[in-house]
Amino acid sequence: MKAVVSIIMGSTSDLKVMEKAAAFFEQMEIPFEMNALSAHRTPDEVERFARKAEANGIKVIIAGAGMAAHLPGVIAAMTPLPVIGVPVNASLDGMDALLAIVQMPPGIPVATVGINGALNAAILAMQILSVGDAEMMQKMKSYKESLKQKIVKANEELSRVKYRFKTN
Repeated sequence: MKAVVSIIMGSTSDLKVMEKAAAFFEQMEIPFEMNALSAHRTPDEVERFARKAEANGIKVIIAGAGMAAHLPGVIAAMTPLPVIGVPVNASLDGMDALLAIVQMPPGIPVATVGINGALNAAILAMQILSVGDAEMMQKMKSYKESLKQKIVKANEELSRVKYRFKTN
């Protein structure tokens, strides 16, 4: 089994956020790798990873980082692969990381999800991967349908909640 998605985090302190992406890939049976790399503390390793990712079979990179949050942008600068940035709430309610990731210069895009949004990053990665894969696209459609069913069920449960002035 060879990874097609790489989950990168600035440090293992980001694992609590990034493990949501890993859990989704596990559920969807998508091979992934997971590593800690720091744009500031291990720049040579980041460069080595980014430049070799495509040759190593990676199709999409998810990079989570907090504070200065340069990791997704640094990776995006060195690979032709799509990079999805996950701003991690490490300080300033995550706004510093969000702005650092989303404000990339022209030519170096980083798709950016919400603060601590690793699950959405994984879903977006699967959507990207499923464009050329009918089986994966069907899994994505089934997943989206399951989200709809959760709301249908929630409304059924809410209909049984009684209040004196509730009209439905």
